[in-house]
Amino acid sequence: MRWVRRLYDWVLSFAESPYGTWALFAIAVAESSFFPIPPDVLLIALAVGAPRRALFFALVTTAGSVLGAGIGYWIGYQFFELLGRPIVEFYQMEEQFQSVQQLYRDYDAMAVGIAGFTPIPYKVFTLAAGVFQLNLPIFFLASLISRGLRFFLIGLLILYFGPHIQRFIDRYFNLLAVLFTVLLIGGFLLIKYVIN
Repeated sequence: MRWVRRLYDWVLSFAESPYGTWALFAIAVAESSFFPIPPDVLLIALAVGAPRRALFFALVTTAGSVLGAGIGYWIGYQFFELLGRPIVEFYQMEEQFQSVQQLYRDYDAMAVGIAGFTPIPYKVFTLAAGVFQLNLPIFFLASLISRGLRFFLIGLLILYFGPHIQRFIDRYFNLLAVLFTVLLIGGFLLIKYVIN
């Protein structure tokens, strides 16, 4: 796993670069379809360095991530055997990939929303959405909402609490994501119960 650490350090190096914002956008695009390092790493570093621009960085990350989700969908839809399957096999996620099909059947947009917000590898869901031909407008809307919530939450925490929040985010982000997901599912179930 040394290569992952080197890649992580390489991503972080852009925080000190004049091309940091462009790198953030590019990494957000790539992570949604094939890249292993989440853009949160660079988003946090850039936002901590310039807290007043935290929401701008969150917007850049969201835009890149949703564009990358579209690319992942396209790869899954048109080029799964050529490009998508090697990506899934590289991350050794063949079993998870098959499970995603059932999640899409059962939960549709909610599955995309949960994957987009939580630490679940989003690339598996974007590729699978194309393979299983999930409704494209629903896919993009769920991606926009979930990725936006994730990145703007980080941006808002840094904007209001400053650099001191970085350690808290690094340490508890997965727990916060799980708690938020429970609330999100609860909200969906409540809406479904009220409508029916």
